[in-house]
Amino acid sequence: MVDELIQRITAFRDERNWGQFHNPKDLAISLNLEASELLELFQWKSSEEAIEQNKDKLQDELADMLYYVLLLCNDLNIDPKEALLKKLQKNADKYPVEKSYGSNKKYTELQGDSNE
Repeated sequence: MVDELIQRITAFRDERNWGQFHNPKDLAISLNLEASELLELFQWKSSEEAIEQNKDKLQDELADMLYYVLLLCNDLNIDPKEALLKKLQKNADKYPVEKSYGSNKKYTELQGDSNE
C-alpha cells in the first residue's frame, strides 16, 4: 500500500515537473509548514472542539504531511515501513512497559525509576 501511495504522489509530482523544486531541504521545510498548519487548527480550542470544527481540514493537513513524508522517503531511498518498524523497536527499548506504563516521562527520566 505504501509503495502504491509513493508511486501515485511521485507521478502527480512528475506530471507537473515539480521534482526540480522537491529537494530534501525544501521538502523538510514544507513538512514543517504543514505541521504548523495542523497545529493552528488546534490553537485556542480543546482537542474535542478542534476535531469537531475542523475534521475535514485536519484530514487535509495530515494528508499534506504524509505527502511530504513519503516524497522524502522516496527521494532519500528510505523504506517508510522499515523506518517506522525500526523506530518502534528503538522506542520499545527506551520505554520498557514496566517503567513507562501510564507515565509521560521522557526516557532519560525513566532510567532512575525502580520497580519498587
